[in-house]
This record gives sequence, structure tokens and C-alpha cells, in this order.
Amino acid sequence: DAFAILIAACHPRLKLLGVSTVHGNASLAHTTANAGSILTAIGAPHIPYYAGAAEPLYRSAVHAPDIHGVTGLDGTDLLPKAFIPPVEDGDAIVAMREALMAEPAGQPWLVATGALTNISLLFTAFPELAEHIKGLSIMGGAIGGGFTNAQLGHIRGEGQVFGNTTPRAEFNIYCDPEAAQSIFSNPILAPKTTLVTLDLSHQVLANTAIQDSLLHGPPNGTPKDDLVIRQLFHDLLVFFANTYKDVFGISEGPPLHDSLAVAVVLADIGAENLAFDDRGGERWGVTVVTGGLHSELDEVRSQLGRTVTLQTNSPGVRIPRGLDIAAFWEVVEQCLQRAEGTLMKRPVRSLYRSNDSS
Repeated sequence: DAFAILIAACHPRLKLLGVSTVHGNASLAHTTANAGSILTAIGAPHIPYYAGAAEPLYRSAVHAPDIHGVTGLDGTDLLPKAFIPPVEDGDAIVAMREALMAEPAGQPWLVATGALTNISLLFTAFPELAEHIKGLSIMGGAIGGGFTNAQLGHIRGEGQVFGNTTPRAEFNIYCDPEAAQSIFSNPILAPKTTLVTLDLSHQVLANTAIQDSLLHGPPNGTPKDDLVIRQLFHDLLVFFANTYKDVFGISEGPPLHDSLAVAVVLADIGAENLAFDDRGGERWGVTVVTGGLHSELDEVRSQLGRTVTLQTNSPGVRIPRGLDIAAFWEVVEQCLQRAEGTLMKRPVRSLYRSNDSS
């Protein structure tokens, strides 16, 4: 999520209208604090952020401390305190509606990089938004079965799998499968939806060369050595790399899941040539398995959260199979450079240099 916010806030062709947080990798309190910290860290504390849903539509929340730590952003002591607190005098769902409707019809995008509870609530409360937006980009789901040549890894004790929270389910969809199903079954929304699955994100691994480049900058560049933004993002990647290796057996590097959902928007508006490959227009009907309970026991959870796909000739969900990976990493680097430039100019820079309470 940190890299997704970086790209959304710092790419010159995007205008980030706001951020809503949701239960998921960590509790809502942690994810909301993390959003504020990242916005401050990249020099964008002015962007409003709201606490959204603390739990799924019909289930208890599940978290992933084994992947991202208890806070959801473990692995660094460089996260600053948020310069501006979350907006508390408004509802996150209403704020999303107002921000999107204020943009011209057919122009705004909605990007979801966590559990889909907020998104489901938004379109349930305000169904007219489905017609208004240009698109919905979601990081979630897993298909498997050779859909791509991505390394999908193992889960300890489960053997080779295509999910990343159960053998069959990706975490974001598993967290709130009913919310996901409400989106994929929406006849207006589904054809506007691009789904970034593990089959795609596991092709974009931050190997050691990428990690070093993000830390030190390109060979011809001149990173600002007195800023710690690169060290911060590097710390997060290294922590994620270690947990992904331990839990899933992928040692080459961690996948950068969520930022790909933002990259989809950049490609759609022609801002970047990222060559997302949908085989010339493949579209899919997507159904989410909602039978079963959140549980560590396979016989209890069954296939809960699995995304079942069926190719269709009718309007359906777009699920890219590939992209220009080198071009994507260039986008990340450009956004880091822009964040560095912003931090050099703004007073918030001094707040970024310390994580103490003073």
C-alpha cells in the first residue's frame, strides 16, 4: 500500500483525491495511522484520509501479522508521525462519493488495494457512481492453473498453492468475500473493473538489484543523502522480502502487489506505456466463493474467498496476464525522485526526519 500511495500521490499525471482505510493486513487503527504516516513521509500530508470499515460486511476481521507485522508496516523505525490527523468530521463512504462526483463523468478512477468492504458499501449506498466513474482497479484474487508463468509459491504446511492466505484464496478477497462478490456481480461496474491478481503481481518481484536501485537511486542520479525516504521504502521492502520468503518460499524478492493497481490507471490514461496484456481484450466473469468460515482449518474455510473465472464474450472484468516490468520500475523510481524533490521544498521535511514524539 505504501508504494501504491507513493505513485498515486507523486505521479504528475494523477490527482489523488483522498484515501480511505480499511481492515486488512492490520487493524483499522493501524492502517489509518499508516496512511497518515506514508502521506507525511512522501511530502503529501495535505491529501485527506479517512478511516473506513473496521470489519467485513458479515464476518469478523482477519489480519496478517505474519506478513506485514502487527502494525501492518513493520520493519522500519523511520515512519514519521502523521503531520495531519485523519478527517473525523465526515464519513469515509460519503467523502468518497463526494470526491468522485465532483470530477467530470467518465474521468475518475477508484483504486482498491485492500479488502473491498469500503468499495462495496460505496456502490450499495450510491449506485449512481457505477455509471459516473471511468474505472475501478482492484488488487485481489488469484487464478492459478497456468494463467501466467508467475511463481505462486507455497504456504507452510500446505505445499504449492495459487492463493496467498489459503491454498485457493488471495488475502484481500478472503477478508471480505461478500463485498468482492457484490462488485463482480454488478453489471455496470464489472465491465469497468480491472483485476490485478497474484498471477500478475508475482511477476513483479523486487529482487536485490531492484532493492539496491530504490535505495541508492539510478547510477546517473543524485539521491538526496540527507533524506531518509529511500531508506524507509527499502526497509519496508526488505521486511516484506523476508516474510514472503519464510511464509511462501519465494526467495527472489517480494511482489509489489498494490502499486500495480495504480499503474493500471496510468496506462489507461496514456500517462505511461506499461503494456498491460489482456490478450487483445479478454474479459472474464468472476465469482467469489462465499461458503465457509474464516478459519485456520481447511475443512471449515473450504474454498472461501476463491475467485472463480469464466471467459466471456460479454462485457466482463479485465484481468491482465502481463506488463512491461522494467517500465513499471521506472515509474516507481520517478515517483521516489518527485517525492524527494517535494521533501526538499516543504517544511514537512523536518517532521520526516524523526519518529519521536516531540
